Amino acid sequence: MKLILRLTLYTLSTLVLLCLLVVIFGVSDKADVAIGWTLTADDIIRAKKILHEGAKTKPDEIGTLALNKDDINLAANYLLNRFIQSAVKIELKNNAVRFTVTMTLPHKNLFGQYVNISFKLGNEIPTERPKLTKFKAGALLLPARLAAFIIDTVIHNTYLKNYYLLAVNPLKSVDINEQRVIIVYYSSKETRMRAGNILTHNTDSPELNIYQQKIIDIVNQHDPAWRLSLADLLKATFQVALERSSLDTAISENKLAIIAVNNYVNQKEPKGFLTPPPSKLFNLKYYPAYLYKRTDLAQHFMGSAVITASTGREVAKVMGEEKEISDANGGSGFSFIDLTADKTGTKFGEITTSSPENARKSQKAIAEINDYRDFMPDPRDLPEHINQEEFKTKYGSIESTIYKALTKEIDNRIAKTPLYQKP
Repeated sequence: MKLILRLTLYTLSTLVLLCLLVVIFGVSDKADVAIGWTLTADDIIRAKKILHEGAKTKPDEIGTLALNKDDINLAANYLLNRFIQSAVKIELKNNAVRFTVTMTLPHKNLFGQYVNISFKLGNEIPTERPKLTKFKAGALLLPARLAAFIIDTVIHNTYLKNYYLLAVNPLKSVDINEQRVIIVYYSSKETRMRAGNILTHNTDSPELNIYQQKIIDIVNQHDPAWRLSLADLLKATFQVALERSSLDTAISENKLAIIAVNNYVNQKEPKGFLTPPPSKLFNLKYYPAYLYKRTDLAQHFMGSAVITASTGREVAKVMGEEKEISDANGGSGFSFIDLTADKTGTKFGEITTSSPENARKSQKAIAEINDYRDFMPDPRDLPEHINQEEFKTKYGSIESTIYKALTKEIDNRIAKTPLYQKP
């Protein structure tokens, strides 16, 4: 037993040391790939088309995705820059994919401002999944097997495991040549449902049923002559969260409250990757929830809140902006009103789950709100129904000065809303 314990401790110590070496050697004051990739409206449209190509395949069918070097570079840079200022250069050579990645650290330090990592994925047999064949952190070259072992250990012993399995399990084969990467995959209905449950922690659990029952009580007592306010649903469910919570459980209870309200509000209009709500809500008479006499604002607000509470604010931010860009391209048009609801919902999800202290304070505040003005600023004077050409002419891209000025005005309105004002 002592021998096993020692071996375990030695293994863990070695992993920690190797991770520290990767960080130390990978950080530099020089970027291996130039930072400054600019996102245009056309880039967003093209990147979304590439990333969503796989969604065209129906569940339980074999799908094939062929990507050239330009496609992969655009999609990779698009994804990375939505979360952190970064750049990636991808090359196809000798039946392998070579990645050179530079990420900007949020704060300067003694070692430098950038993290530089390069690695290569390849396979000798097309029917096999690609394997790590080379890994460098700055000037530090690690043996491929050792690097793969470290990465695999980190993934399978952290929250990343579920996301990793969702990504690799559908893969059947990956063929890499000099011109493109051809991916053959199989996505079952079970896999897609599991993805939604993992991403939103959306389960029909006994704890969630408590909040859903509260919503059922509110809806059953609702006077159909009046609009159902989103404030009524949030106030009631967060009163339950306040009564049930301690400091240790406040975050998890708030997540359940948000999931339950979203399941009701968005049951007619599912947002993104959310799974269908539990069947008991389908049997309930449905009254749409309103914010400022609009049902779409309540839907945007709760969709962003549940994504933030489940996966983080950056994912919600990306999905909110992408939805509006998509609407500008043939949909209902880009709407800064909807974007305000998205951004406010993100803020709501963030403050209610960011820390036990914030979760507890927000429970008390939401349980005492008077109406939706306490958590949602009035956005009705902002422009909307902007088509793609109008958006390009007036705003250019989401990186333009005029676009950022308007989103800053939205942020200022949110900051002045009672629930989000700092003590």
